[in-house]
Amino acid sequence: MYQERLKLYDNIVSKCERFTRKGKTMPHTAANGYMFSLLNKAGEIGFRFDKATQEKYIKQFSSTHYTSYNAIMKGYVLIPETMHSDVDLLADYLNESYDYVMRLPSK
Repeated sequence: MYQERLKLYDNIVSKCERFTRKGKTMPHTAANGYMFSLLNKAGEIGFRFDKATQEKYIKQFSSTHYTSYNAIMKGYVLIPETMHSDVDLLADYLNESYDYVMRLPSK
C-alpha cells in the first residue's frame, strides 16, 4: 500500500509547478524553510494550513489532524482516502498549502 500512496503523492506533487518533492525516506514538500506536506510510513498524506483553514477542512473532509511517527503534526490535516481519486483537487489543496507557508516569515 505504501508504494501505491507514494505514487499518488508524487502524482499530486507533479501537478504543482512551483515546487518539487523532497526526501527519500520521508517524502515531503518544503518551501520558505517550512515543510507543508508529508507522506508518513503508513502511507497517509498530510497538508499544512493555517489554523482556521485546518478547522474548516477537518470538518469539510470529515478528517482529523495528521499524525506522523506517533506524533500529532500541528498545522496538518489528514487527507482522507475518500479524496485520493481526485488528484487535480488535491493538487489545488497542495498549492493552497504552499501559498500558506510562503506567507510565513522565512526561516
